[in-house]
Amino acid sequence: MLSVTAGLSVAQSCVLSLVMFTGASQFALVGIIGAGGVLGAAAGNALLLGARNVAYGFVAAPILAKGRGRRLVLSQLVIDETVAMARAQPDPVSARYAFSATGLAIYVLWNAGTLAGAVIGGEVDPARFGLDAMFPAAFLALLVPQLRQGGAHRAAVVGAVIALVLIPLTPVGVPVLAASLGVLAAGAGRAATGPTDRGTEGWR
Repeated sequence: MLSVTAGLSVAQSCVLSLVMFTGASQFALVGIIGAGGVLGAAAGNALLLGARNVAYGFVAAPILAKGRGRRLVLSQLVIDETVAMARAQPDPVSARYAFSATGLAIYVLWNAGTLAGAVIGGEVDPARFGLDAMFPAAFLALLVPQLRQGGAHRAAVVGAVIALVLIPLTPVGVPVLAASLGVLAAGAGRAATGPTDRGTEGWR
């Protein structure tokens, strides 16, 4: 629905959802395009938000099926929820099942919802139902859990300052992309205080 109101066709919305199977990146891409931002900024933000899946890949690699072909297919399902479900299991077999079952269920339902929303999207005024607030709300929902990590508050403050300075000076999407430099402040703070061993939980 939101992608159609942002200017994408039903087919484009569905292909985007099928190929870019990560909600944060989809929200970023569609939100910036819908706000009139340039494609480069939209793609940059989407890639930046999707980059965390590379780290998830290292965690998921030991539980994926053997064989390059199968692993390539299953890698499409490496998202927050599948990795979290797999990590919560007591053994590799259960972890592999949880990963696959969670990933397939979310993939099917997510794309079915995308199709339904895209079809009826042209008939609904997002502002009338407050749906235009979904993008900032989605970003906040993604960011809040990350504030529990060491140095996150410092990164958030520095990133917010960078974004506020650039908003009147740069195209839509660029301030968000530049705000990622806030992680440098977090890294500097952690280097000064030294690493913290929080321990690990779940299957390894």
